[in-house]
Amino acid sequence: MKNLLPQGWQQPDLSAVDTNNQWLIPPIVDLCARLREPGHQSHGTLASEGRAARENGILHVVLPPDTSPILENGSLLKGLREKALADGGIHLHILGALTEGLKGEQPANLAGLKQGGAIAVTNAGAGFSNDLVLLRCLEYAATFDLQVFFYPNEPSLSHGGVAHDGYIASFHGLPGIPWLAETIALSKQILMVEETGIRAHFSQITCRTSVELIRLAKQKGLPITCDVAMHQLHLTDDDIEGYNANAYVLPPLRSNTDQKALIKGLQDGTIDAICSHHEPLSSSAKQAPFAESTPGISNFDTFVALGCQLVADGSLTAEQLIEKICLNPAKIAGIDNYQAIGGAVLVDPHKTWTVSKDTMKSAGKNTPFIGRTLTGGVTQVFFG
Repeated sequence: MKNLLPQGWQQPDLSAVDTNNQWLIPPIVDLCARLREPGHQSHGTLASEGRAARENGILHVVLPPDTSPILENGSLLKGLREKALADGGIHLHILGALTEGLKGEQPANLAGLKQGGAIAVTNAGAGFSNDLVLLRCLEYAATFDLQVFFYPNEPSLSHGGVAHDGYIASFHGLPGIPWLAETIALSKQILMVEETGIRAHFSQITCRTSVELIRLAKQKGLPITCDVAMHQLHLTDDDIEGYNANAYVLPPLRSNTDQKALIKGLQDGTIDAICSHHEPLSSSAKQAPFAESTPGISNFDTFVALGCQLVADGSLTAEQLIEKICLNPAKIAGIDNYQAIGGAVLVDPHKTWTVSKDTMKSAGKNTPFIGRTLTGGVTQVFFG
C-alpha cells in the first residue's frame, strides 16, 4: 500500500482490508460541483449527488450560488449545509452571490453571507453591467476579507456560442466561443485583484493564454489561485465530433495545444487544483440537437479514474495528484478543520471498469466517457 495521507493524519483500521497495490489518500475536496438542489431536483438532489460524491471519495464539495433560489441570503446557508450532511453525508462549502440576483448590477448582502458561513463570493458565470460595478463589488468584498471566486468569461464574446471557436466547430456549423472570451475577462479581473488586494480564485480555466496570464500574476506575488476541470485534461474539441452532446460543456472543450498547456500548468504549480465541475442532468437534457441541448458533464463517477490516468501517463506523480485534488483545494476553500474532520479513501489505481448507467452512482448519466473502460477507482471510504 502507498500511504499518501499527510503527516499526523489519523489512519483508519485497515487490518481487515486488502490494501495490496492501493493508495490511501485523504478525502477529496471538490472546488466546483452543482448538486441540482435547491431548484433543479429533476437532475439530481443533495441525497443522490451527496451519496455519489461520498462513494467516489469526495467528502467536501464547494457549491456555486447559481441555484434556485440564488444563494444570496446568509440565513439560508446553515440549513443547506445541514441538509447536505444529513441527506448525502457530505460537507458543503457554499459560495455566496457577489451581486444581487447574480445580475451584476449591485453588491449582494456580503456581510450577511459572511455571517451565514459563505466561504467566498462569486458571480458564477454571470457578467457585470459594467467594470465599475465589478470594481466596487471587489472593494466591498475586501472590507469583509472575503475571497472571490471568478469563472472568467466575457459574455459579449461568448454569447450564443456552444463550442471552442476552431476547425471542429466550423466544420459542424456550431457557433464558436473564442479563447479571448476567457482571457479578456481573466486579464481584467487580475488587474482588479492587483488594485483591490482581494484574495481571488479562478475556476475552470481552459486555455493556454490563461495559464500564461496566471503564471505572470503569481510571479508578481498576487494573492491568486486557480483550478482546472478534470475533463479538460482528457478531452478536447475533437470529442464533440459527430455532434456528441455528452461532450457539450461550458466553458467548452478546447484544443490539443490548450490541453498540453493546462497539464504543464499543473506540473509547474501554476494551476493549484483540479475540480470535477460536476453537472448531472436528466436523460432528456442531452436528447436535443447539440446546440439546443443542456451543457454539462456528470463527473463524480469518473473523477478518480481520470486522476489515476494522469499518474499512469506520467503527467503527475501520485503525490502531485493528491496535492491537486485534496490538500490544495482544502486550503483554497478555507477548510480549517479538514484534518479534524478526517477520513480516508482507499484507491486502486489498477482497477479496471466500464462506465455505464449501471456503474455510475450519480443520478446524471451524461458523460462522454459512457461505454469507455477506465482504470482506477475507489475501493473503500473511511468517513465518519
